[in-house]
Amino acid sequence: MLPSQPFINISFFQPQSFLMTGIPGLEAAHGWISIPFSSMYAVALTGNCLILLAVKRTHSLHQPMYYFLSMLALSDVGLSLSTLPSTLAVLWFDYHFIDFHACLLQMFFLHFFSVVESSVLLAMSFDRFVAISNPLRYASVLTNNVIIRIGVAITTRATLSLLPLPFLLKRLNYCPGKILLSHSFCFHADVMKLACADITVNILYGLFVVLSTVGIDSLFIVMSYSLILHTVMGLASPRERVRTLNTCVSHIFAVLVFYIPVVGVSMIHRFGKHLPHIVHALVAYVYLVVPPVLNPIIYSVKSKPIRGAMFRVLSGKGQG
Repeated sequence: MLPSQPFINISFFQPQSFLMTGIPGLEAAHGWISIPFSSMYAVALTGNCLILLAVKRTHSLHQPMYYFLSMLALSDVGLSLSTLPSTLAVLWFDYHFIDFHACLLQMFFLHFFSVVESSVLLAMSFDRFVAISNPLRYASVLTNNVIIRIGVAITTRATLSLLPLPFLLKRLNYCPGKILLSHSFCFHADVMKLACADITVNILYGLFVVLSTVGIDSLFIVMSYSLILHTVMGLASPRERVRTLNTCVSHIFAVLVFYIPVVGVSMIHRFGKHLPHIVHALVAYVYLVVPPVLNPIIYSVKSKPIRGAMFRVLSGKGQG
């Protein structure tokens, strides 16, 4: 039975709650589907927390590259925790309702950690550029003070960019009875489509946020790697070129794992209206769940210092 939907006045309506959707067409199998989802969330939270503990406890990892990796792990933990309660509520308990204000809060943090992750990936590309193009000045450029300022700037940028979104949604007049979301979590683009009002401001501001954060970040990452490639091609030894590029492999994989689903979600929302709902759902889950799962695996496989430090944390050994 649907919870009662209060009218504020005769002309303005806001639903008390929204109705979340699991995997369209596979509702009967939600119990089984919850097993891989629960496993992925467990891997994501365990892997990223291990990285945070490994960097904290290992003195040799107190370097700019690993501080940025800690920021990436922290954003992945936040992204996972943003969607975990509502997704598992739908899959485990068949509970589909989410309070209106809880939805806005979830939407803010979901987009917040996405923007933070994009910004951290940009900062990591800058780290690789400085390390390769000017290794003698690396330690003097990326000091602890500079890294703290970068972290504060990333957090401030994400907060200021996304803070207006909940208020822009809260001002809208919604359609009575039109409360069905396309996912088991709240996307800005998904929620605003339920309004019975002009959403031009929401569309334009959402586009502005995407272009001014993820769009600019991806552009600067491409520029960074263009400069890195130019520097590497100037090295005399082919072996030295391979060795230098190998220091960027983990970051390149992390960038691809994050940005390919971002592009997929954007394309689906704008041009994929004719596609089955299950395609929309799966692409969104890939965007939100897969990067936090894969990033710890990528860095533990490709980085021997991280792998060793994670094993020491698991075995309960002392600091490295």
